[in-house]
Amino acid sequence: MSSLWNALTGGGKPSHPQQQQQQQQQQQQPLSTTSTSPSSFSNFDPSQGQGVESFLQSSSFADPSQLHPLAGLNKDTLEYLTLEDSVLSDLPGGQSVLPSRGFTDDLCYGTGITYLTALSIGGAWGLQEGLRRSANQPPKLRLNSVLNAVTRRGPFLGNSAGVVAIVYNCINSLIGSLRGRHDAANSVLAGGLSGMVFKSTKGVRPMMISGAIVSCVAGVWAIARRSFFPVPEPAAPLEQL
Repeated sequence: MSSLWNALTGGGKPSHPQQQQQQQQQQQQPLSTTSTSPSSFSNFDPSQGQGVESFLQSSSFADPSQLHPLAGLNKDTLEYLTLEDSVLSDLPGGQSVLPSRGFTDDLCYGTGITYLTALSIGGAWGLQEGLRRSANQPPKLRLNSVLNAVTRRGPFLGNSAGVVAIVYNCINSLIGSLRGRHDAANSVLAGGLSGMVFKSTKGVRPMMISGAIVSCVAGVWAIARRSFFPVPEPAAPLEQL
């Protein structure tokens, strides 16, 4: 049976000489690699304790300034990020409750605070008016009346006060730059002019009334600021000490 199986499959025939040579070469190659591999790793010395620093020294991780452009900077070189005393307004009386660097800070802070304050007062006024007018009405109608009154009084008073505050800060800054100082007289005069400009299209009498009201408010604010928020005297320069 074995001779018949060999005759059918050709198992008994000798292999081709070229195939035999290839098989011999393949058997010799692993031997050659295994024989030469120990010599290639003969330079490693485990007693030296080599780590990742040996191959990271030449990379960008060794210098942090190469990873981020601001890594090598310190606080002294970033003066524009801090509010130094030297950049504050140096006009006499120009310091307010909040640190101010000049006209732009006064315009932003003054207008924003005035708008929010007037908006809150107008909202409270509208709430009281809506509740008073809808005293004997159902809850839904009462809620509708309150919302209508709040949205009517709040934005009206807030927008009006915001416009007056913008004009006031512009005129106050102009008067302060011309006089070289900021005081209560500047605030009262700027308040009167801004109130008159705000009602300039309504006639002479509304102009006078509006100017008087705004000048009184500005005077009260100037007195309250000096009384409750005293501004500290500026420190003397180091050259004079």
